[in-house]
Amino acid sequence: MIIYNVTIKVNSPVVDDWVKWMKEEHIPDLMSTGLFVDARLCRLLQQDEGDGVTFAAQYFCNSLTEYDTYIDEHANSMREKANTRFGGQFVAFRTVMEIV
Repeated sequence: MIIYNVTIKVNSPVVDDWVKWMKEEHIPDLMSTGLFVDARLCRLLQQDEGDGVTFAAQYFCNSLTEYDTYIDEHANSMREKANTRFGGQFVAFRTVMEIV
């Protein structure tokens, strides 16, 4: 199982709108690609939130092939949607992990 983990620091004034957008639009759009079997959105605790709130969005797929297909065919448009809606209001760091 592969986990595509996106850690995002969101500026405090837009946090509520961003969480709503993630739950109602972004995560459903990503899941509709059919490449992922599960997703979760987590808020990091015990973090300094002076410059924003940090979240981890985790997307689970069965293979690197499915992940690669997502990156090749969908990632750019998904990122563009986020930047159009919240450009300059967040920073993201992406990692790919394998459950062992």
